Amino acid sequence: MTDFQLSGAKQYNTQDIQQKDKAHHLHPWQVFDVFREEGALPIVAGDNNFIYDADGKKYFDAVGGLWCNNIGLGRKEMAEAIAQQAYQLSYANPFVDLTNAPAAELAAKLAELAPGSLNHVFFTCGGSTAVDTAFRMIHYYQNCRGKHDKKHVISRINSYHGTTYASMSIGGKPGDHPPEFDFISDTIHHLSCPNFYRAPEGMSESDFVEFLIKEFEDKIAELGGADKVAAFFAEPIMGAGGVIVAPEGYLKRMRQICKDNDILYVSDEVVTGFGRLGHWFASADEFDIQPDIITCAKGLTSGYQPLGATIFSDEIFDVLNAPDSGRCFAHGFTYSGHPVACVAALKNIEILERDKLLDNVKEVGPYFEQQLKTLEDLPIVGQVRGRKFMMCVEYVADKTTKALFPEELDIGKRVSNHADERGLITRAIVHLNVMSPALTMTRDDVDFIVATLRASIEATIKDLREEGLLAA
Repeated sequence: MTDFQLSGAKQYNTQDIQQKDKAHHLHPWQVFDVFREEGALPIVAGDNNFIYDADGKKYFDAVGGLWCNNIGLGRKEMAEAIAQQAYQLSYANPFVDLTNAPAAELAAKLAELAPGSLNHVFFTCGGSTAVDTAFRMIHYYQNCRGKHDKKHVISRINSYHGTTYASMSIGGKPGDHPPEFDFISDTIHHLSCPNFYRAPEGMSESDFVEFLIKEFEDKIAELGGADKVAAFFAEPIMGAGGVIVAPEGYLKRMRQICKDNDILYVSDEVVTGFGRLGHWFASADEFDIQPDIITCAKGLTSGYQPLGATIFSDEIFDVLNAPDSGRCFAHGFTYSGHPVACVAALKNIEILERDKLLDNVKEVGPYFEQQLKTLEDLPIVGQVRGRKFMMCVEYVADKTTKALFPEELDIGKRVSNHADERGLITRAIVHLNVMSPALTMTRDDVDFIVATLRASIEATIKDLREEGLLAA
């Protein structure tokens, strides 16, 4: 547990905060019609796995903030490290020929933790800008090699890679591509989602993998061959797109195609990095693949400070850094390598190591998977999926046909509303409830999550039957 005491938290007036929020605060993914009526739940305090609203109600945060509260909330030693650095050096110019000690130390630490030859780090403000940096770096790298036609980037349907113009274009969630926004569509392309639960009827898992591999090879040919394709972006486990764990062997096969065709492989570990699957990075340790670039954020600081990183290989750096080239990497952010954020990341890594939180994920994670799977006996639970501390429940109207509920029913939100009432926060994404708790979660916490979620699903089933939306 942390040293945080709720009694010491600043007190707020719930109605006042909600009014100000509705009047002036535009939220990410704000659903205007719903928000206009309901507003948002004001959270004012946090302690390890628990958050408190402005009325003092306590919730177990099974979402971990937003996939990011890896060490838990309210760590006094983290707050002290941040405060000390802010007092000593609150900001330092990162451009050209200036650096700061925390940024240099963190870059070296990430090079130590990252697999293979990923020894070089570009710091960003978060995951989206880390992906955006990778996108720009890839084009820079290909142009430096004289490969000026190697511009196309390939991703997957239902992938999520961020919200900047480039990173959202690389992402493939249909719901994130509303017609009111514009996207890059001429050089960014999307393959099928590797979700075997939604594979064509009668197709075996091995046949599904072969279908996906052929689709990738055909897409490369369609775009004019390997000399036209610059990179492939993939999350080791697809996060916001539904916690999709690809079939066995799929990622390794996709990586080999990239290698055979001189296509850079970008592993987006914004969610999976820093312990969520029990490893510093999941690419090599969980899935036995060596990417050319890893993007990360979230668990890098456990959300205590905004920070992201693009970690890339010696091979890429050697091309960028060719002697006598006269080149300048004209890309960066005012807050790249921010000293306070980098100190938070260093302290975060220290805590993860000292408290053996990656080992806790390896021990408790399989229990979390096993216990959540018991919910599959409920009539609207189609599948429980995921790995370790990254899990998801998918709801269906018919378990035999896997038919979904109408999207406007927002079944995931109905379940999460019941869970909120019972003191459990889960993330509703239309047909899903997603969970990514802090890595401090215990077996007792798992039991609470599963029991509470079961009661919430049962309450939702009761509602649906009373409304005539589900057969008795």
